[in-house]
This record gives sequence, structure tokens and C-alpha cells, in this order.
Amino acid sequence: MNKRRNLISFRTLHREWMEDPEFRREYEVLEPEFQIAKQMIGARLQRKMSQEDLAKKAKTGQAVISRLEGMNAQPSLALLKRVAQALDIKLRLTIS
Repeated sequence: MNKRRNLISFRTLHREWMEDPEFRREYEVLEPEFQIAKQMIGARLQRKMSQEDLAKKAKTGQAVISRLEGMNAQPSLALLKRVAQALDIKLRLTIS
């Protein structure tokens, strides 16, 4: 009874979803939050820091860092600057 599942790659699925105009619109709306979260998590993990460690260095709470990484917040520029400084990285903003 070994049933073989037909698996689809994420790239294929993503490509199909992006053909849906409604999905594409929402995806593009969330792109800035996704980039912030992705880059923050990557920098934090590269430095072997916990959310709590980062929060202390950025003078904020661990829950704030969790919300940023979970894309559940709209951070101020001041907070992003503190987080970047705590991670010892540059904050670059691009508007296109």
C-alpha cells in the first residue's frame, strides 16, 4: 500500500499563483514586509543572536522583534535604524 504522491515544487506552484492577478497584487503589497523580515532574520541568525538578544541591543522588547520577523508590524524608521545598528548592518531604503 505504498501510494506515491505527486509532488509539485514550490517554484512551479509560485509561478502558477503569480498568474492570478489578485494573488500577484497581494504578493506585491507584502513584499516590503517580507524583505524586512527575511533580511532581519538572516542577519540575526548569522550573528547567532536570539530575538531577545537583538531586542536588548535595539532597546525594544522581544515581542516587537517577533512581530517584525513575523510580518505583523509596520515599524517606524527609527525602530528599523535601531535594529540595523544592533545588528551592525546598514539600513538602505529604496523607493522605486
